[in-house]
Amino acid sequence: MLGRQIGIDLGTANMLMYVRGRGIVHNEPSVVSVTEDNKIVAAGEEARHMIGRTPQSVTVVRPMKGGVIADYVRTEGMLRYSLRRVTGSLSMFRPEVMISIPVGITSVEKRAVHDAAIQAGAKRAFLIEAPLAAAIGANVPIASPQGNLVIDIGGGTAQVAVISLNDIVRYKSVRFGSMYLDEVIANHIRKKHGLMIGDQTAEEVKHRIGSALPLEEELTMEVRGRDQVGGLPKSIPIGTNEIVEAMADPLSAIVDAVRVVLEETPPELASDVMDRGMVMTGGGSLLRNLDKLLTKVTDVPCHLSEFPLYCVAVGTGKALENYDTFKSHLA
Repeated sequence: MLGRQIGIDLGTANMLMYVRGRGIVHNEPSVVSVTEDNKIVAAGEEARHMIGRTPQSVTVVRPMKGGVIADYVRTEGMLRYSLRRVTGSLSMFRPEVMISIPVGITSVEKRAVHDAAIQAGAKRAFLIEAPLAAAIGANVPIASPQGNLVIDIGGGTAQVAVISLNDIVRYKSVRFGSMYLDEVIANHIRKKHGLMIGDQTAEEVKHRIGSALPLEEELTMEVRGRDQVGGLPKSIPIGTNEIVEAMADPLSAIVDAVRVVLEETPPELASDVMDRGMVMTGGGSLLRNLDKLLTKVTDVPCHLSEFPLYCVAVGTGKALENYDTFKSHLA
């Protein structure tokens, strides 16, 4: 095969690439550092380490927001930089790419993703809605005329969809995801304890002691930051149940989205979902006890996919490999 086929999960928090025959070859933060004239200095993990440590002439940004392009020029630069790392800067053949997009976005937002991929070096670019790609990557049997409910929680969006016959039947999307939970945690600690912490510390709190439900044996950790009043370094203990309370509102929005989709699903497909259960994908689905919370409030079994972080990227790649099967269902 002269050209390469690449599936891309272009997420708010991370960008993953799947190459046919090789699997996941790129998994780095959706971060780019640029000079004043928009020249790329670094992208991905290298750029993330520069956050808060750059001179005035270099800016570190996340060009994606809510799953869509917020900064076209820098998104295009990030894509070009990453594609060259995957294909090689001396490659003679431009790759075909399949890129995931949030379900329900506007035609203008779709066009921006397509054009950015072409300008970044793709020969052809196709778009697939993230819940459909997640279902394919999680090996959910969506080709049959039966209902399957997929919940994909990424860094910038949470998307719920019922899928049947390789297409989305009902969906609901909320434009925040796991990165918003980090923001909520940081704001809670600032307001309640007067401690200023960064995004990376808030993310660590979420991963180490965060939970969607209270725990009988509470986890605790020391959180370090800057005192809001005195301005000096400070450390305080934080427990799981306090974080549960802080995240209650955004998690309830995800629960409500699942309820809305279930209520709008045709009875026959809803019956299938009751039998098969719900499948969760995306990095946000790794939050402790989130599956138990959804099972508790909906009375529908909820399961975490085997490799939730990779489902969308793998699904985009498989959809491109089987383009003839999915071409009529692409965005």
